[in-house]
Amino acid sequence: MPRRQKMRSTCLQGGVYYEPRSGRPFRFLDTEPEQGAHVTPKTDITERAVEVDRDALMEVARRSLSAKPRSFLRWAGSKRALLPQIVEALPANFGVYREPFLGSGALFFLLRPERAALSDACSDLVQAFEAVRDDVGAVLRYLEPLKPDKETFYSVRGNRSRGRIRHAAEFIYLNKTCWNGLYRVNSDGEFNVPYGAPKTEFIADPANLRACSKALRAPGVSLNTSHFTDALADVSPGDLVFLDPPYVTGHNNNGFIDYNEKLFSWADQERAAECAIKAAQAGAHVIVTNAFHQAVLDLYPGFEMRPLVRHSTLASSASARREVTEAVLWHPGS
Repeated sequence: MPRRQKMRSTCLQGGVYYEPRSGRPFRFLDTEPEQGAHVTPKTDITERAVEVDRDALMEVARRSLSAKPRSFLRWAGSKRALLPQIVEALPANFGVYREPFLGSGALFFLLRPERAALSDACSDLVQAFEAVRDDVGAVLRYLEPLKPDKETFYSVRGNRSRGRIRHAAEFIYLNKTCWNGLYRVNSDGEFNVPYGAPKTEFIADPANLRACSKALRAPGVSLNTSHFTDALADVSPGDLVFLDPPYVTGHNNNGFIDYNEKLFSWADQERAAECAIKAAQAGAHVIVTNAFHQAVLDLYPGFEMRPLVRHSTLASSASARREVTEAVLWHPGS
């Protein structure tokens, strides 16, 4: 469909108690219903829920630059810096974690759920996650000789490998060395973001990448390239749905709809809101991050809302990166 192709080409697109076996900051709950209670039949994947320990998650979220696992990509629009504020919107427990706009996967790596449906319309992004999951050692070997210099950057950008793992390693390299972690392709589907002149030679933390691989290898975690409407077609009661669609914050007061039409159209915004509302009606706990703009907020009747404040990352210089306001909306499910 034309809409899905458009989505692909504009991907701009989380004293501590841990469970001894899994190392995760929550524990499994007994979900047997009370006698006489009406319970919607569940499939195997939703038979068990996990209880969220917000205090433990908050501690990890506040050290997002050193926690393992953490996002291995420098993704424009990543919610890594906003995780402490998003933790407050988490449910007390959940079944399957669903994230149809995967991006950097910041919230997934914070939660480390054993059951998750992760997807994105950007196939290069999903393939990078699959490569880290399937052969993290090979990814690290391909990354090791790549250094952040202009000549290497443009050589890699202009001569992409065909091999799945090497191609994914190149994707990670380009992401970490391009301008502001932006992902953009031309009409031929070729990555065309310029060199970002990073200040350090850091590309990947081997220990963190291996921790990410372990989290992605959990038997109930799946990765798919798909449109968000397809990814949310089988939401079940008790699931946790996190929607972080592409958006910008620089036009929150004027021209928001016109400016964002090229990134994520208003029709896309309406469809995303419809999916969020349907998921909540199905009994899922839904969290949405989006622009702090009245037209957007009006799409989510019945949702709680809180402003999120951070410094902009998409600016030509650090001095131009001002404070911006976004919104987190959530609904506990019907």
